[in-house]
Amino acid sequence: MFKKIVIFLAALGPGIFLVGYNIGTGSVTSMASAGASYGMNLTWAVLLSCIFTYILIVTFGQYTLVTGNTAIQSFKINFGKFPAQIVLWSLIISEMVSSIGVMAIVSEVIHEYSKSFTNSGEGISTILITIVLAVILIGLLFNGKYSLIEKVLIVFVTIMGLSFLLTSFIVIENPSDVLIGMIPNIPNEANAGLIVAGMIGTTMGGVLYVIRSATIKEKNWTIADLKNEKKDAFVSALLMFLLSAAIMSAAAGTLYPKGLKIDNAIDMVKLLEPLAGKFAISLFVAGLVSAGISSLFPHYMLVPMLLSDYQNTKLDLSTFRNRGIVIFYALLGLVVPIFGGRPVLVMIISQALALIATPLILTLMWMQINNKKLLKEHSASMLKNIVMGLITLFTIYIAVIGLIGIIEL
Repeated sequence: MFKKIVIFLAALGPGIFLVGYNIGTGSVTSMASAGASYGMNLTWAVLLSCIFTYILIVTFGQYTLVTGNTAIQSFKINFGKFPAQIVLWSLIISEMVSSIGVMAIVSEVIHEYSKSFTNSGEGISTILITIVLAVILIGLLFNGKYSLIEKVLIVFVTIMGLSFLLTSFIVIENPSDVLIGMIPNIPNEANAGLIVAGMIGTTMGGVLYVIRSATIKEKNWTIADLKNEKKDAFVSALLMFLLSAAIMSAAAGTLYPKGLKIDNAIDMVKLLEPLAGKFAISLFVAGLVSAGISSLFPHYMLVPMLLSDYQNTKLDLSTFRNRGIVIFYALLGLVVPIFGGRPVLVMIISQALALIATPLILTLMWMQINNKKLLKEHSASMLKNIVMGLITLFTIYIAVIGLIGIIEL
């Protein structure tokens, strides 16, 4: 069964890159925090953002298939360097914050889980864990091309998916709660808006669509691959929803009934074991670590990919500049283990902030897909324009909620 799943995922391509990037430790902490605080009442936010994400990754992918230009390339060509650089630097800064949080969460989880296997009971040092993981990731990135990285991602995404789904099946008591959570509402509680913004930000952040167009081009797909692009996008969005809902349900089925909150990523590991058992927590840890590693690959690749995209050059991770960037982003993972901090707060804020650049990215692409001279029969229809307008307004609304939540926090 595992082999069949891997073969199926391998046929998808760019969509797995998105799932690996999207369902990382930030998504896990946001979804788990939502599940612990509000049960399945925010399922609607995940479903809605995944539907919007499907529409947008198809739109950005189709633009690249038709024109041969990625999102940032087209922004630079059609609107000039200034808007393209705003998008570029907003994503680079967001990735810096995310890289700190992702590695911190992974190292903390491994440290906590290792306590029961060490003689002293103190667990493996988070600094040592960070250094070992960073060296492994750097080694794979330095010696591998995009096709190899994609295969590695497939393995970790598969492990992550099976782990989270199995955990949710073990701990969830009432599946009907998922359906109740489809009713849109934002709880009238402190930080509820920030959590909603973080949930939607990790699913709908503009970086996903920029990555989508870049990976489509890296895959050398053309307009002849339009059907494959849509299928790839659908499976990607579906997996994002299923995995996000599974993570939320794991917390909702155990922590929410007892009124237990998650203030730190490690709380999930500490609190879940006595409620769900050793096997369930082992599955969850395997999923969380796989989510972190599958997310760190795209994080470390993203800036070289964005810069190559902006300069319209082929992505080459063997150059001195790109290797230096990868090492720098890996070193950022040592910030929390050395200086301390709350990784979950870092991740939720970075996801909420990621939404700020999204309206600009969507607006620029919205203008481009109406270029009939360039896109011809593939230019936006009246319905597509209405949908793009609604989605853009939605992202602006959520960005405002996220900023208010950050100020309140």
